[in-house]
Amino acid sequence: MRVNPPPSQSARPSAGPAPQLASPLRTPRAAALAGIVFSVLLIVSLVLLRISTPADPASPGEWLKDPAHRTAVSVGLNLVPFAGIAFLWFIGVVRDRIGQHEDRFFATVFLGSGLLFVGMLFVAAALAGGLTAALPRSSGAPGAGTLTLGRNATAALLNVYAMRMAAVFTLTTVTIARRTKIIAPWLRVAGVVTALLLLVGVGISAWVELLFPVWILALSIDIIAAREVRTGRAA
Repeated sequence: MRVNPPPSQSARPSAGPAPQLASPLRTPRAAALAGIVFSVLLIVSLVLLRISTPADPASPGEWLKDPAHRTAVSVGLNLVPFAGIAFLWFIGVVRDRIGQHEDRFFATVFLGSGLLFVGMLFVAAALAGGLTAALPRSSGAPGAGTLTLGRNATAALLNVYAMRMAAVFTLTTVTIARRTKIIAPWLRVAGVVTALLLLVGVGISAWVELLFPVWILALSIDIIAAREVRTGRAA
């Protein structure tokens, strides 16, 4: 009995072209501006809120009857969500800058503190916005107890909790930067000073809060400058 030989390699049906692998995702160039956007929006928001509200939470709510003050507070609170979104993009930019040098322990603290900061910032803004939006323009000022409770709760969320998380975020970023050399040395020193002031100095002056977005602004400019240098060398 004659056995036919197996078909040659060329005679086998073609399986078609090999599937092309998708190109890896790359951080958009515009994402590097996220830290600058966050810093500008948060600075404007905090300044509007500080200059439009009395420093004493127990002060009468007559200031709410002033249309200029209500408008400034409303604009400041409406900027907070956009600042939080930009901050999330900034976290992604920093992690992309770290790359393969990322450590699991510090990456967990870095990401967790950043997310907690954004969450508490949103809650504080929502609480303040609900307190003012619930008051019709035609009605009188709210009760002293209600206004004091709302302002104290907002201040606690922002100053005691959110800014402490910002301090942890800053310290963790500085620690990662010290090990990976991803930012300038003077920024690492400035980050340590900013974190310490946020931990112990927020209760002394409310304007200390501005140190965090200012440091993020400087860090973002440094990241963009370093990225442009790498791009120029690659070209």
